[in-house]
Amino acid sequence: MKIKQPEPFMFKGGKRAVLLLHGFTGHSADVRMLGRFLETKGYTSLGPIYRGHGKTPEDLLDGSAETWYADVVKAYQQLKQDGYDKIAVLGLSLGGVLSLKLATENPVVGVGTMCSPMFFDNETQLTKGFRYFASQYKQKEGKSSDVITEEVKALTKNAEPLFDSLASLINEVRGGLDHIYTPTLVIQAEDDQMINIASATEIYDHVECDIKEIHWYPDAGHAITLGPKRDEVHETVYRFLESLAWD
Repeated sequence: MKIKQPEPFMFKGGKRAVLLLHGFTGHSADVRMLGRFLETKGYTSLGPIYRGHGKTPEDLLDGSAETWYADVVKAYQQLKQDGYDKIAVLGLSLGGVLSLKLATENPVVGVGTMCSPMFFDNETQLTKGFRYFASQYKQKEGKSSDVITEEVKALTKNAEPLFDSLASLINEVRGGLDHIYTPTLVIQAEDDQMINIASATEIYDHVECDIKEIHWYPDAGHAITLGPKRDEVHETVYRFLESLAWD
């Protein structure tokens, strides 16, 4: 079965630009509805896809935290080259971690995280998400359950260096939260089963900016930009963006 590959997006809505970053094993669809919403509010949004994402689980193993951050920087630079002088950055899950790193190293008018991990547990977090993604993908390929079990087991073992690079990234970003002085938005689902939800408080408490917000969403899961609270999240993001110093 041929599986359609997702594509990056750029929705041009105005002079204010927002870089929207997806999660680990995800792709641009994670934040596409948010991008479309912001377009109606006069914002331009760019949603890149990191190398290896949106493809097979095997392709994902060719990447690392370093290459994915390089992809984020490239997207940021693309917006700059296209004439967008003021840029905000927001991300879901891993995308939020990458957003925080970008905010420590490049000028942004604001930064936002949505269900983003600050504590790494190799067994219950990234491996769980990776195994689920790999299993779902191979089901779509029409493989039997026995074959899927064996292939996912091998993939998870081969992904250990990748998980190590992600652990290093998360630890690095957590250690550098006090280098973030730009306005910060933290969004967290209360029923998030993928990450330690104390991550949200960790971010909020340790960023050094004077302007910061934290919003908790009950009855919402990890993929908060796709779930039942997405419209509320859209409005929260919009209000935050409207509060920033764009001029």
